[in-house]
Amino acid sequence: MANIKSAKKRILVTEVRTARNKSIKSAVKTSIKKVDAAITAKDKDAAQTALKAAISEIGKATSKGVYHKNTAGRKISRLTKAVNKLA
Repeated sequence: MANIKSAKKRILVTEVRTARNKSIKSAVKTSIKKVDAAITAKDKDAAQTALKAAISEIGKATSKGVYHKNTAGRKISRLTKAVNKLA
């Protein structure tokens, strides 16, 4: 356990940030699963609406620094490619 006041504060701040990042990543994963479920069901309309929501979630996560922009781009690209294959 830390003895220095600043180190104790860093531990608390890290816990808060970790919880925030975990929550955001969980939301992104859930939105990606919704897109995958719509693709599996071969429902193009549902897949496109879920894709739009997923892209929004991934963008928000990137702007908050949870994901690197290249990681976000890769995720969006793969999802879009999968939805476009339904056509």
